[in-house]
Amino acid sequence: QVQLVESGGGLVQARGSLRLTCTASGSIFDIRTMGWYRRTPGKQRDLVATITSDGVTNCADSVKGRFTVSRDNAKNTTWLQMNILRPEDTAVYYCNAFIRDATYAYYKTYWGQGTQVTVSS
Repeated sequence: QVQLVESGGGLVQARGSLRLTCTASGSIFDIRTMGWYRRTPGKQRDLVATITSDGVTNCADSVKGRFTVSRDNAKNTTWLQMNILRPEDTAVYYCNAFIRDATYAYYKTYWGQGTQVTVSS
């Protein structure tokens, strides 16, 4: 069974940095796009950044120049480096990946359990 596990969230002061890590494990045949989303109370889950297996990245305008997404295909891991954090970045951050399980011939979207990031002013 495939699962995504995130780590690295926490409390940080404004203009500080955090690095989130997400690792996929289980019976994985292939991983296409991996990404990060975030949700604040009362709002939907919004895209933060994605990265394809070829390393092509996409970031939300609100985090461009501050956040960087990267991945190691051999380790089934993606990272989100967050710099110059702002109070409005406070949210639960979720890892996302489009994975083909070794058992099945199709791809499916998986989500991590989420990790809280809190930025104090």
